[in-house]
Amino acid sequence: MSGVEEAFRKFATYGDTATSGSDMTGTNFSKMCKECGVMDGKAVTSTDVDIVFNKVKTKGTRTITFAQFQQAMKELCSKRFKGKAPEEALQALYGLIEGKEPANVGKSTKAGAVERLTDASKYTGSHKERFDERGKGKGLVGREERADHSGYVGAYKGAGTYNRTH
Repeated sequence: MSGVEEAFRKFATYGDTATSGSDMTGTNFSKMCKECGVMDGKAVTSTDVDIVFNKVKTKGTRTITFAQFQQAMKELCSKRFKGKAPEEALQALYGLIEGKEPANVGKSTKAGAVERLTDASKYTGSHKERFDERGKGKGLVGREERADHSGYVGAYKGAGTYNRTH
């Protein structure tokens, strides 16, 4: 398997690991062109990439095979490398793609805002009551107001003194 075909399979499975990697969607094709530098924003734009994808795909389908991908690259190489011969331009285009893989594969990032929002020590008000000192949730005890069945109203200061005075 060539480096271009390997990159094709990696981008084809990006976002949907259930696929076999033999067919690539338009979204993944656009992502591949953008990340590999095929789409430069001047000679080749996202519109050009979408037009070429729709031109090479079989009517009624949403994906392209590796053979159709190669046909799409032949169409894009003449736009991307205008001064070069067609075969030379195709090899230059394949050189951009070889060995590449989608960015952010399996890497999760935790933004500073998320850390700040999930830090229980900074909570105030009623939310503060839901967590202990270590930041661990109290569960139902922290969420629910327990009813006081003593017979007195909530803020009554002399609760429990009736029997002592009478």
